[in-house]
Amino acid sequence: MSDSAGPERTVRAAIVQTKWTGDTASMIEVHESYARAAAEQGAKVMGFQEVFNAPYFCQVQEAEHYRWSEPVPDGPTTVRMQALAKETGMVLVVPVFEIESAGNYYNTAVVIDADGTVLGKYRKHHIPQVKGFWEKYYFKPGNLGWPVFETAVGKVGVYICYDRHFPEGWRALGLAGAEIVFNPSATSRGLSAHLWKLEQPAAAVANEYFVAAINRVGVEEYGDNDFYGTSYFVDPRGQFVGEVASGTDEELLVRDLDLDLIDEVRQQWAFYRDRRPDAYGKLVEP
Repeated sequence: MSDSAGPERTVRAAIVQTKWTGDTASMIEVHESYARAAAEQGAKVMGFQEVFNAPYFCQVQEAEHYRWSEPVPDGPTTVRMQALAKETGMVLVVPVFEIESAGNYYNTAVVIDADGTVLGKYRKHHIPQVKGFWEKYYFKPGNLGWPVFETAVGKVGVYICYDRHFPEGWRALGLAGAEIVFNPSATSRGLSAHLWKLEQPAAAVANEYFVAAINRVGVEEYGDNDFYGTSYFVDPRGQFVGEVASGTDEELLVRDLDLDLIDEVRQQWAFYRDRRPDAYGKLVEP
């Protein structure tokens, strides 16, 4: 975090919510176009929605959908996004369906620095298996912990979709120094829509960092999930940074994040000072 006596640290950040175009090639092109538009507006970091280059195929359980997977970081999408990061000078958070080896698949987000360097990846820890979200059919639980990446814009973490219901990972990212946490998602109306504007702001408050919450938009071909967008940035006080995105349409959000606010809030509220890890042992007992 910044030295309170040093220069101000404001990061212009972007997120984008999009509809499924019908194929991977055009989906990637749409995101490249939005990334270039964000860069033209001065954005220095940008995050995409969950498995951004594919439909949300987890509405069904069919082996044909393993075709959406690819290696990380050597797969074609990651390589192409490296070129995009270098071209635009932006840090990119890129969620994809990862195949590690035969039979081993993960719901993953790659973090690429502004010079095109792959800094690493996060694998989704908590895997749902409920109607319309049959993810255990496809993904193993993440096994890389909760890394925080030192990027050109600061310390960036990732927590993916269903993860957001579990406070432990949010806290792990805060303890590791995260300043901005991207939460790429695919969440639909009805099941937990009323939680969307509660959980991430609450996590931002409890852990005193910025959160970028990204959701898809629309109904796709593999089910009746109605993805409701309303992507947003929220600050360490739990306040939305600018307006929340549309609930029905594609939208690019570009916002200025004042990272100095993190120190200010932590000094005022002192939640980290008053933690009691010595008393929390039973929380992680089986």
